[in-house]
Amino acid sequence: MNQNIKITAKFIVVGDRVLIKPKSLDERTKSGIYLPPGVQEKEKIQSGYIIKTGPGYPVGPPPESDEPWKESAATPQYIPLQAQVGDLAIFLQSSAHEIDYDGERYIIVPNSAILLLVREDDDIEYYLK
Repeated sequence: MNQNIKITAKFIVVGDRVLIKPKSLDERTKSGIYLPPGVQEKEKIQSGYIIKTGPGYPVGPPPESDEPWKESAATPQYIPLQAQVGDLAIFLQSSAHEIDYDGERYIIVPNSAILLLVREDDDIEYYLK
């Protein structure tokens, strides 16, 4: 298992946020998608690979039932995110929060700041080298 994944095992991503490992500006995916540096600077967008996702958008409890035999939902309910671990995310830098943990750089991004997801069939280990 990659050391980055071991380090992030301690992290609990909250709500509709995702944890991203940024990629360098000159990298491209195996399928050849990349953003030229001029576009990245002009539009203030960035890309990286999703390492962890939060549970999603919280939803209120279901309405009270007048049927006493039904169990009440005591656990929180969430609408899951589209983003999955291993996806390449292209997102707005203005909404991102950068953190440095144990010498590694990570970015926390709300789901609403993600512009595009690229889902590769490859293993995430390939991108974390």
